[in-house]
Amino acid sequence: MSKTAAANSSPENQQPPEQPTRPVIFFDGVCGLCDHFVNFIMARDHNRRFLFAPLQGTTAGKLLNLPDNATFDSVVFWDAGKTFQKSSAVVRIFYKLGGIWRVLGALLWVIPRPLRDVGYRLVARWRYRLFGKKEVCRMPKPDERERFLD
Repeated sequence: MSKTAAANSSPENQQPPEQPTRPVIFFDGVCGLCDHFVNFIMARDHNRRFLFAPLQGTTAGKLLNLPDNATFDSVVFWDAGKTFQKSSAVVRIFYKLGGIWRVLGALLWVIPRPLRDVGYRLVARWRYRLFGKKEVCRMPKPDERERFLD
């Protein structure tokens, strides 16, 4: 290996991956329920607080350090370097959404996480049967593109 190649691969010269400045909601890009959830949040996120990215995308791979054999059975909420999954992600999304949704998030937070996660897992297990599964990830509409990461 040349000195130039070695210098370019040293930790001092490597840039950390760019992190989004807004919270990111990672979702299963082929799940019908997840698509409905993204549409629901976008319609109520008047202050455009959130960014969105499919769990199958490169942003998820970089920010969440997903293994190659990752399964996509959970929504993941990333906020300033912290990640939340399953019911904890949903609760925090509602809380951050504000308004009446903040109250819903606070009420859900009172329910113990193991109990919330049982409900979450039941929905996750049946979501494809109830809401369908797409062949490809959700494509944002032209007016949504700036809020979606790959």
